[in-house]
Amino acid sequence: MKTHREGYILLNVTTILFLLVMIALRWIGIAWLLWAGGVTLIGIFFMMIYFFRVPSRTPVCDDKAVIAPADGTVVIVEEVEENEYLKCKCMQVSIFMSIFNVHINWFPVSGTVEYQRHHHGKYLVAWHPKSSEKNERTTIVVNHHGTKILFRQIAGYIARRIVCYAKESMPVEQGQETGFIKFGSRVDLFLPLDAKINVKLGEKVKGTRTVIARIE
Repeated sequence: MKTHREGYILLNVTTILFLLVMIALRWIGIAWLLWAGGVTLIGIFFMMIYFFRVPSRTPVCDDKAVIAPADGTVVIVEEVEENEYLKCKCMQVSIFMSIFNVHINWFPVSGTVEYQRHHHGKYLVAWHPKSSEKNERTTIVVNHHGTKILFRQIAGYIARRIVCYAKESMPVEQGQETGFIKFGSRVDLFLPLDAKINVKLGEKVKGTRTVIARIE
């Protein structure tokens, strides 16, 4: 299993702390404390590897499909007004990423990045209705054959680090990495009203593999 590059620094720091704590516990000389500390720190280390895992997947390649930009659970499917860039009514599909999901994000369609902005904000729980507008977030718009697909990485109460690789005017491929949200959170998709939505509330989706909607 591969480890994502965003986890390298944190894993190195965890390893150094592990060694320092083990040296300190050995110096104290209490056997049960040494064993308990060792087991706890090893458990934390392997949890970190799990959090930063990179799945081996072949993305769906379908020019008419909008694929899932993240692993997780569908928590919103509704018509809304998108006020940041599109300035029109859209179908919003939101995917909640728990700490147990893969934390990588992917481009849902191919095209050219038309817009990318990072917004500082609060850290409401990711399923809060206002988190899409109030939380720290990054908004990306991909122009896909003239159809603009907006999606948003949203930081939550635990996830406080959004990494985004998208740059304006950058050509992108469906299933290419968009970025990473450390320790879960949420991704919102804003689609045309005539898009045929293929998912429902509570459905588990898999990034790059689940078709969220179909567009003409």
